[in-house]
Amino acid sequence: MYHFFVDKDNIEGNEIVIEGNDVNHIKNVLRLDVGCKIIIGDKLGKDYNCLIDSLTYDSIRCKILTVGNSKAELPIYITLVQGAPKLDKMELIVQKAVELGVFNIKPVIMKRSIVKYDVKKAAKKLSRWQSIAESAAKQSKRGIIPIIDEIVLFKDVVLELSTYDKVIIPYENESGMKATREVFKSLTHGQKVAIVIGPEGGFTTEEIDALLKIGGVTISLGNRILRTETAGLASLAMISYQIEEV
Repeated sequence: MYHFFVDKDNIEGNEIVIEGNDVNHIKNVLRLDVGCKIIIGDKLGKDYNCLIDSLTYDSIRCKILTVGNSKAELPIYITLVQGAPKLDKMELIVQKAVELGVFNIKPVIMKRSIVKYDVKKAAKKLSRWQSIAESAAKQSKRGIIPIIDEIVLFKDVVLELSTYDKVIIPYENESGMKATREVFKSLTHGQKVAIVIGPEGGFTTEEIDALLKIGGVTISLGNRILRTETAGLASLAMISYQIEEV
């Protein structure tokens, strides 16, 4: 079934009203009609199995058949702290990280980041990334739409990371997968976990030291050096394999 999202305010009693761009998509692209079944998420982890009841020019009314917790969410909350890459790479990272279950993404300017921080263009970039996140969440039938945070400097994110249960840093100078397996096995349900990925130029020694100082742990992702757009996705896939229940 097709999956859509609405705000909590659009859910009243046993009825849900879909508004905005999804109306045109449902009517004119997917060509769904009265009687078709769809899944509607409330962006808070609840899925509503619904039946389309009526369609108008600017809204679609649906009857709720059943409701339950989304089965598409990981049992831990993973934040991907991504060293800001080139713009096309960031779009790929957002799309695939959402598909793999990330809770939110923090783009971070690091010392060796190739992309330059431009405040004037930041809002436009963020809007584009958030739109990609929403599309990926619909496609993968997520229970939430992961939030893409504003681009920040590395020094500004370190203090926040000190509040996480675990800070995991894939690092090219580490070796051996045994320690990596132990770190992933130590993760437990409900934890708040950060995966910190360096930019194209990699981490500086000072950045690694700052992360270790707040309790971060460096790991290896294998004997191959992964690109910045691959490392976070590989980490998410490994954690999903380790912790996700059938």
